[in-house]
Amino acid sequence: MSRLFLPCLPPKLSHVSLPSWLSVCGVLALLCTFLLSSCVTEESFDDNEKGNFEALWKIMDEHYCFFDEKGVDWDSVRTAYARQVTSGMTDAQLLEVLGNMLAELRDGHVNLYTSFDMARYWGFHENYPSNYSDTLVNKYLGTDYKIAGGLRYRILDDNIGYVRCASFANESGSGNLDNVLLYLAPCRGLIIDLRDNGGGLLTAAEKLAARFTNEKRLVGYMRHKTGRGHNDFSAMEAQWLKPASGLRWQKPVAVLTNRQVFSAANEFVKYMKCCPGVTVVGDKTGGGAGLPFSSELPNGWSVRFSACPMYDAERQSTESGIEPDVYVGLGIDDITTGRDAIIEAARQVLRQRQ
Repeated sequence: MSRLFLPCLPPKLSHVSLPSWLSVCGVLALLCTFLLSSCVTEESFDDNEKGNFEALWKIMDEHYCFFDEKGVDWDSVRTAYARQVTSGMTDAQLLEVLGNMLAELRDGHVNLYTSFDMARYWGFHENYPSNYSDTLVNKYLGTDYKIAGGLRYRILDDNIGYVRCASFANESGSGNLDNVLLYLAPCRGLIIDLRDNGGGLLTAAEKLAARFTNEKRLVGYMRHKTGRGHNDFSAMEAQWLKPASGLRWQKPVAVLTNRQVFSAANEFVKYMKCCPGVTVVGDKTGGGAGLPFSSELPNGWSVRFSACPMYDAERQSTESGIEPDVYVGLGIDDITTGRDAIIEAARQVLRQRQ
């Protein structure tokens, strides 16, 4: 018999920016784990095939946040997959069943981790054209590009700045961002190539976006679960983007996107669409607008899932992705000619916005 601890969700927090909310959430989670029994739902499941199945289904049933948006009947899913769980099945077989059940949610933030594999859903980008080529990007970057704070950047031959932002796994230092923008200051426009950025730290995304506004801006909303029902949510809490104290960009910007722009990178696009002079070019993003939480099954496997939905400034969900302002894709001709159609479209947009 194993005890299952489900994550504590925070009480209503008014007038809290996202990074502050995340910090408070982390503190509350620790307090709930060690001190506040009322914040922890404790339930016992047997550590066997059926017990692990029921534990996983119940965790998702009580805490997952996108059942209605995804159009998923979770009770019907349980019925369909429960009959596939049998006594004596191997761990690999159990993972396959549980992973397939979770894949019904079509959510890239839902993962089941074991010591030998990870069940995941990556259809949000695998089922679409990549619209990105390292080979093409390297032609634009060349070999003498600069690197600072995880960003690769240079000035293109038409005096347009180009910044390759491949991840938000780590925050760029304020000094790094100052130096990048100072170097690119003579440029008439700026391209931020976000393609294939799978996310990372929301604070890293906000820190970069804060360099593109001179005033506090409403950029979206978020909610959190307040009960076990599928529709038990708090009221929407506003997300605000505050201008950075360092150097800030004042000229036109083009943000390049594709389907693999996900999670924190998706949030960055949401922030940037609220900033002046910004045009999003490329393909629709992959989405991933649910702030993820984690829990554990009786056998020690860890499940991550979306628990707090987030919305844009018009209160529309961005879970399924954000549309670009200018749709452009890559074709075979681009590869053969060494020309990135998305970068070239962004350059054209920036030239027209002068």
